[in-house]
Amino acid sequence: MTIDKLGSINPLQHYNRPEKAAKSAYKNEQDSISVSNEARTMGELYKVAEIVRNTEDIRLDRVEEVKRKMEDPSYINNAIMNAVADKIMSDVFKI
Repeated sequence: MTIDKLGSINPLQHYNRPEKAAKSAYKNEQDSISVSNEARTMGELYKVAEIVRNTEDIRLDRVEEVKRKMEDPSYINNAIMNAVADKIMSDVFKI
């Protein structure tokens, strides 16, 4: 008696075959994104937080020294005022 092959050995064989990916019908369209206001705000906050992290800390000893000097009326003159103003402008505007 002979028994012929009735089918595949693996009955799930035809289910495991990779199928070709369907081609997109929209070839000429460009990708785009939409960013919500909340996401923009979070991005701005992240940027500000990075700036704060990278900024030098305030040196309280120097602040106290300047306060003492400012209390002395003989210390304040036009040269000192101009130097301070120039330093503030260069620090603020990164000149």
